[in-house]
Amino acid sequence: MNQILETKPNSNNYNKPNISSKKILFILKSELYISIILIIIIITFFINNSIKLYEKEKYSSQILDNYNITKLYSNVFSNDSTIYNESIENFAILGIIEIPKINIYYPIFSTYNDEILKISPCRFYGPMPGNKGNLCIAGHNYDNNKFFSKISHLNVNDEIIIFNNFNKKFSYFVYKIYEVKYDDVSPIYTYDKNSKELTLITCNNLNNNRIIVKALENKSEH
Repeated sequence: MNQILETKPNSNNYNKPNISSKKILFILKSELYISIILIIIIITFFINNSIKLYEKEKYSSQILDNYNITKLYSNVFSNDSTIYNESIENFAILGIIEIPKINIYYPIFSTYNDEILKISPCRFYGPMPGNKGNLCIAGHNYDNNKFFSKISHLNVNDEIIIFNNFNKKFSYFVYKIYEVKYDDVSPIYTYDKNSKELTLITCNNLNNNRIIVKALENKSEH
């Protein structure tokens, strides 16, 4: 028996709309334009952030230059360290922080707020350099070579130097580096009350923790 096989059109293919080549080209062009616009926005954002950071770094350098000139020519300052006392807290800048290993050299503001923290490291808590207690200095982490971005690269026994307004040098040596949660304030209050301690604080931008560097003053210098 002969059978005639008839091929019926596939219902799925039959109902599928026919997309013209012009429409496909339009879709591809639209996606390309959107991608280009997004790339331009990202690049512009990156450039603007880089410019702002450069301006802050430049401003910090200008402050440091003015500070050094002031120390040289102002009658307010003296080489006589005996007059150094708590009244120095009235100055906007308490001194300079230098960390040779990671190429840090910045003025330190004697008080803290969000705006001046964008310009340079700030004293967050504690006494002036050379006094007993825990001198806490906060600085931003921009994930580059600026401010406190690389303090996590320090090791035990690395030197941190603080110069006060009379150019007196205080050398501290790292004894501990660790992280705490963003709301953990224990590094500020955990220290030997009879010691002269330095605590550096910055953010870990990967996990929102705080990077803590603890150092003790070298007693052999006094």
